[in-house]
Amino acid sequence: MTIPAIQFQKIDKNYNKKPALRQVSLTVNQGEFVGLVGMNGAGKTTLLKCLLDFCATDAGQIDIFGVSSQLTAARQPLAFLPERFMPPYYLNGAEFLNYMLQLQGTTYVESDVQSMLIALDLDLSALTKPVRDYSKGMTQKLGLAACFLAKKQLYVLDEPMSGLDPKARALLKRYLSQLKAEGCTLFFSSHALADVEEICDRMAILHHGELLFIGTPAECCEKYQATTLEQAYLTCIS
Repeated sequence: MTIPAIQFQKIDKNYNKKPALRQVSLTVNQGEFVGLVGMNGAGKTTLLKCLLDFCATDAGQIDIFGVSSQLTAARQPLAFLPERFMPPYYLNGAEFLNYMLQLQGTTYVESDVQSMLIALDLDLSALTKPVRDYSKGMTQKLGLAACFLAKKQLYVLDEPMSGLDPKARALLKRYLSQLKAEGCTLFFSSHALADVEEICDRMAILHHGELLFIGTPAECCEKYQATTLEQAYLTCIS
């Protein structure tokens, strides 16, 4: 039996005695793309923080490839990009990527870096520019490049399309398709239901800290008798 890439078991998390997550159970299988959907404040980022052991849970268990998420070794197979990604302002693009790859025990290979930037539509001149001069979109592409150059089994991305223009979004989806073909696993949060419908094998709808639905986008539409995923989502949370 294959060990799940991620397994959340009855996760509770409270802030100032107010529940942020309530009995959240979700399995992400190896090679699967799963999207976490919800409004602002639904608990998506909190769940990712719990997964990465950035904050402690009040109840429940989280495993990454069968290893407790509380152990540092559990995070070795994954790369993470936060929603509010802010690289050190005093580095240029090449210095940042080199630093991140060193942390991952990976060598900076110029040809690989250039190929990745081209794949994500980030101009090669960004390598010599200080990141403080980057636009939001350029910064997001740099963060994605750092994740993908690490060549991990699991990618955990918080709003990965944030700040990307239509061309960059399309190219990112193309690259994710390549990762899918290679057997990589993706767990990401998103407000964009169209992206979830296009990319994901399954989706999970989180609302006020509770999981209301887990299944394919098509199953979501069928369950809530909707012709579009947006309509199904609205029915689910109403």
